[in-house]
This record gives sequence, structure tokens and C-alpha cells, in this order.
Amino acid sequence: MNLPALKDSELALDGRVAVLTFKRDDMRNALTGTAIADDICATIEWTHATPEVSVLILTGAGAAFSAGGNIKAMRERAMTFSVAEMEQYYRHGVQRIPRAMAAADVPVIAAVNGPALGAGFDLVNMCDIRIGSANAQFGETFINLGLMAGDGGGWFLQRAVGAQRAAELSFTGRVVKPEEARAIGILLEVTEPARLLARAREIAAQIAARPPLAVRYAKRALRLAQTQALPEHLDACASFQAALQKTEDHLEALAAFFEKRSGVFKGK
Repeated sequence: MNLPALKDSELALDGRVAVLTFKRDDMRNALTGTAIADDICATIEWTHATPEVSVLILTGAGAAFSAGGNIKAMRERAMTFSVAEMEQYYRHGVQRIPRAMAAADVPVIAAVNGPALGAGFDLVNMCDIRIGSANAQFGETFINLGLMAGDGGGWFLQRAVGAQRAAELSFTGRVVKPEEARAIGILLEVTEPARLLARAREIAAQIAARPPLAVRYAKRALRLAQTQALPEHLDACASFQAALQKTEDHLEALAAFFEKRSGVFKGK
């Protein structure tokens, strides 16, 4: 199987679990001024075309998960770009990440090894499941630089923690420690740093053991539910369920249930 060519990240596939590791610790895994945004988008596209993948884990190498934007480059843009040029910079730059993440067919797990700030925090909230180490920190810190989330972070943050808490974090720019992050819904779990990736793999393995097509359809249904009215959503669910009931994996799951054994699923 061919993996996508990445520049500032490393992609590994173990069984049905893919792990994308950001490898720019020298820039705290910033999403601008590096190729990490390109790497994320390329990896999501690869998962679309690779039925052997059931789950994608995102994590950072080094001290940070992602510090978000490159502040030095931000100052240069502010001094040289026009408003129209800046709009295009966002639309064709960092906004590619939320578009790609929102279109992902497979569940995405964030294994947050260190600080996730600004756009890095927003990337965490784009993931379906989020676990963090005791070294993690989180902040919607744009306001501290006289900005707001130009990557659509507010859309994802409200869905993670609710409108009131999202407003408080966005308007104050304060940094949240791991235990509070778990308490308010940013994180599902907090682990010791040495256990972070192993725990992410455990969760991923539980998902990867399920029928692959059902996992992808379930992910799609959850995504649609964020914007659909109930009647429209029920129509989509009927179509998805009807398609899944004609798969080999559904018949295998039924056989495994009655025979009291683990299923062997092929994604067909």
C-alpha cells in the first residue's frame, strides 16, 4: 500500500489504525509556516481512498501538539497584506484543514501530547475523540493577539463545550489545563505522557475491530446530524442502514453474535 508523500509529518499504518505525527518541534508544530496543513489534508484524502484504514490518530512529536499560527509570519502578513489578500490567504490556506477534517470518512482521534493553542486547539476540536496527556494545555488564544478564529474554530468549539463556555474561552483567551479540559468536555480522558499514544491506540483498536463500512457510515451520520433537520436526517439514516444490511460484514456480525465468537470483517 502506498502512503502519501508528506513533508513535515510522519504517517504510519498498523493494522487498520493510521497515526499521523507532526514533526516540526522546532516550530512547535505550527500549522502555518510549515507543511503540516498540507500533510493533514493529504492524509485525509488518502483515508478516503484507502478502505484498509478504519481510524486516524493525530499527535505531535516533541513538546507541543500544535502552537497554531506562526506569530512571526503573522506580523509580516499584517504589515504587507491587504484585506483582500488576507481573506484569500485564509480561504486557501488554513481553512483547508476544517474542510478536510469535516469531510473525513473515518473517526479521527486527537492524542494531545502538549500545548494545543489557537488553530492547534481548533484542530483538536475538529477530532471526534480527544485524549490528552498531563502535559497538554488548550487555549482559544486568538483574542490575545487582537484576532478571532479565522479557521472556523468557534463552530467546532461550541459543539465541544457548549455556547456559553465557548464564548468565555474565546473572549478571554485563557489557557485550560488537562483536568479542567476533561471536566468541560474538551477531553474524553487525561493520561500520563508515557501512556498517551498507547491509550489512543487502544481506543482506535476497539473501533478498528468493528465492521469498517459501518464505522464509516456511522461517522457520516454523526457529521450530517450537526446540520440536518430530523426528517432529513432520518431519510439519510434509512438509506445508510439499508445499504449496510446488504453487506457481507453485517451477515458475518450476525453469525458471530449467534455463534458467540468475534467477527472477522472485510469491509464488504
